[in-house]
Amino acid sequence: MARLGVGLSFLVIFHILHMFGAADSTIARHSSPTAFIKAACRATDYPALCVQSLAGYASAIRHSERQLAQTALTVSLARVRSAQSYVAKLTRVRGIKPREYRAVKDCIENMGDSVDRLGQSVRELGQTGGAFGHDFMWHMSNVETWVSAALTDESTCLDGFSGRFMDGNIKSAITRRINNVAQVTSNALALVNRFAAKHRAASAAKQP
Repeated sequence: MARLGVGLSFLVIFHILHMFGAADSTIARHSSPTAFIKAACRATDYPALCVQSLAGYASAIRHSERQLAQTALTVSLARVRSAQSYVAKLTRVRGIKPREYRAVKDCIENMGDSVDRLGQSVRELGQTGGAFGHDFMWHMSNVETWVSAALTDESTCLDGFSGRFMDGNIKSAITRRINNVAQVTSNALALVNRFAAKHRAASAAKQP
C-alpha cells in the first residue's frame, strides 16, 4: 500500500509540473536535463539530496529555471504532507508521555502551516509566467517569504523535541524525518532564489 501511495504521489507531482510549461530557459541546450539539475543543485546546501529528489523529474524540468524551482517546491510540499501524516501517527504510540504528546501535536500544527505556505508558494510561482519587472519581483518576493516561513515552521517542530526529557525513540524518529523535510525545503528556497536572480540578471541585460 505504501508503494502504491508513493507511486500515486509521483504521478500527481509529475502532472502538476507539466501544467506550468518549461519554455523559458536561457540555458544552453547541449547539456542533458540531468546535468542541468546537477549544476543547479550546486547552489544548494544539500546538493546530493537536491539531485536525488529532483532527478526523477528531469524530463519535466528539461532546462527551465522556472520549472526547476516549481518542481523543487512541489516535491517539498509532498514531503511535508507525508511527514505530517507520519508525525500524526505518533500521537497513538502506546505509553507516550504528556510532554511528548504536546510536542507531537505542536509539530503537526507546524507541519500544517508549512503545507499551507508551500501550497501558496507553488500557486504564486505559477503566476509568474507572464509577469515582468516589478510585477515579477512582487510575485517572487511572496514566494521567497512563504518558503522561508515554511522552513521556520519545520525548524520550530524540531525545537519542540530539543529537551533532554523527550523519549529517545519518538525524538529520533521525528528528528530524522523532519530534518530531511527541512533540507528539501532549504534546497527549494535556494533554487527559487536562483531563479529570481537569473531572471533579474536577464532583464537587466536587455535594458539599454
